[in-house]
Amino acid sequence: MRADARLVARADGRGGTVLAELRGETPLLLRQTPGSGRVATVYVVGGAAGPLAGDDLRLEIDVGPGAAVRVHTVAASVALPGRPDAVSRMAVRAVVHDGGALHWLPEQLVAAAGCAHLAESRVELAAGARLTWRDEVICGRYGEAPGGAVVHTRVDYDGRPLLRQSLAVGPDAPGWAGPAVLGGAPATGSLLVVDPSRPHEPATVEGTLARLPLAGGPATLWTATAPDAHTLRAHLEGEPLLTEVR
Repeated sequence: MRADARLVARADGRGGTVLAELRGETPLLLRQTPGSGRVATVYVVGGAAGPLAGDDLRLEIDVGPGAAVRVHTVAASVALPGRPDAVSRMAVRAVVHDGGALHWLPEQLVAAAGCAHLAESRVELAAGARLTWRDEVICGRYGEAPGGAVVHTRVDYDGRPLLRQSLAVGPDAPGWAGPAVLGGAPATGSLLVVDPSRPHEPATVEGTLARLPLAGGPATLWTATAPDAHTLRAHLEGEPLLTEVR
């Protein structure tokens, strides 16, 4: 199955945000929920199970100057096996213009046994843009070994590389559960916060949560591993998130 979705947000000239375009196809449906108007809130609704191997899903996001968008999903994405030797793909492309803000806060990606999934995200930020970007991966459903999942994240700020991050888990990813990657943890995630107004924060490590300032822009990356999805979310929902995102 192939599906495309597109979200375009623009400032309304009164301090709020309007969605100039909001469209999707099953199983990638977009729904706006009521809000204050300053930040538009959109949920990605899965109109079918999956993604299944063979699915090709693509989402484009364009946030104009002065606009702000918060994107959630209504539930975790469970990558499932499908056609033999087929791969499921989810590609997100986002552009945030000067003065715009995008808060990407989906539920977790669960790599179910037997799956083969590729998640690719590419974000282009203008100077003065703000971003909150959270990725979380759960290695298998309860009591099962994970399938194969690869998560690539690429973020540019003001035309320069800011973040290049890749994670592979599952039977075709040698060493993924070893001490150099997850150390046996079944849950892992990261939170990238880009905000020109946020003060510089030094690098710290507290247990399995690390805070790393990035050299390519006004950005901080939090990474964490955890024994379960609930603990992982607690790591990535605390102090790091901007007040207006909560």
